[in-house]
Amino acid sequence: MRAPRRFRRPAPGLGGRSGPALAGTLTLALAALGCAQAPETPSDMGETDAAETPPNALTDAEREAGWRLLFDGETTSGWRGYNREAFPDTGWAVIDGALVVGATATDPDVAVGGDIVTTESFSDFDLKFEFMLSEVANSGVLYRVIEEEGAAIWFNAPEYQVLDDTAYIEMGTMDMRTHLTGDNYDLHASGEKTLRGPGEWNEGRIRIQNHLVEHWLNGTKTVEYELGSREWEALVAASKFAPYPRYGRAASGPIGLQDHGRNVWYRSIRILPLEPVSLFNGEDLEGWRVHGTERWYVEDGEEGGELVCESGPDAEYGYLVTEETYRDFDLTVEFRQEADGNSGVFLRSSVEGTTVSGWQAEVAPPGLFTGGIYESYGRGWLVQPDPELDAALRMGDWNTMRIRAEGDRVATWLNGTRMVDFEDEAIGAAEGSIALQIHDGGGIKVRWRNLRLTELVTPP
Repeated sequence: MRAPRRFRRPAPGLGGRSGPALAGTLTLALAALGCAQAPETPSDMGETDAAETPPNALTDAEREAGWRLLFDGETTSGWRGYNREAFPDTGWAVIDGALVVGATATDPDVAVGGDIVTTESFSDFDLKFEFMLSEVANSGVLYRVIEEEGAAIWFNAPEYQVLDDTAYIEMGTMDMRTHLTGDNYDLHASGEKTLRGPGEWNEGRIRIQNHLVEHWLNGTKTVEYELGSREWEALVAASKFAPYPRYGRAASGPIGLQDHGRNVWYRSIRILPLEPVSLFNGEDLEGWRVHGTERWYVEDGEEGGELVCESGPDAEYGYLVTEETYRDFDLTVEFRQEADGNSGVFLRSSVEGTTVSGWQAEVAPPGLFTGGIYESYGRGWLVQPDPELDAALRMGDWNTMRIRAEGDRVATWLNGTRMVDFEDEAIGAAEGSIALQIHDGGGIKVRWRNLRLTELVTPP
């Protein structure tokens, strides 16, 4: 346990806060920049083992997967001030391979540099970063930032809280739930986690893909939420963000680091853009294999090519199967049921003739569990949506289905409504193709378009 510390209580308001700056007596800036020397410097704390990749460098696996560094460990290239064209000339500095907030402040409770953002914008991504706290530290990592004249960065951008948790809990000046490290600031509280205190390095992680946001701290997921969901909308309406209609609405934006006065060291900031690939080229069936005698063809539509499945003269089962196999992925497809509409999207599947092995995200007429998961030639229905969720289906119009498969977990959404979310060991052990189905019985016609998939790859 650390020895008791002496400090004045900070004014209420953390993260994207509008209140006064934090108060304290501990001097945390560095003497080399005209400030008092901190007890330890970043270079002698949290050193990476010599056998491991050094800070601000990518492993071979990361490089091969497409990860990029957002901070080179030496310069501020790729960063600028929030609502500014240039990087702040005070407050921030690069010291011993770390990007340090509050580095040139003579008063550790005064934010003199302001928030900074990347010069590049990102939509869906996997972001990893290491951070080290000073005592009573307070900062945050913001994402999909909207820059608006006269607006603080936190008015519009969600925030991964970075904080000396123990200090603020000991103060007892406010309810700290949703205000601690790894939280989605002011909205979602962390679950079980391990935070290393001042003087030790931590690794944070933010992953955003198809509106699903995850926060991680030192290898443990702390928060998961869905932008735009009914739960999220209700939380925002009851939060400090209610007066700001653009909060969390941006489809893309810069990554931001917050200046709240006290020293925080950041390094090894790296990002993997999660760009979807199209499984359908809009012109032909390249990349797919037809199984059975039912009809699969391409027609021009209002927004380009549409993939049509239609019952043939045999009125049997039919499948269109990707040549590639996929394990962990986030898939979005649009479909329109013109007749009957009994179909589905199979995941981690294989097809021999017209016999399928795998799991189907159901596409069906009203009342027949669209979005549920069915195991063909096996256990049958594994999970069905609550009946009231069927109202999300727009029969005869275009619908958007989203399927996320990651390890044992599978979740589906229909037109933005989460239909099911469950875990199954048998699904988790499988790998296979994506397949579209025509049910037997005849009279079926379904159109498909905009089949986009992002593989979920976690680096070692």
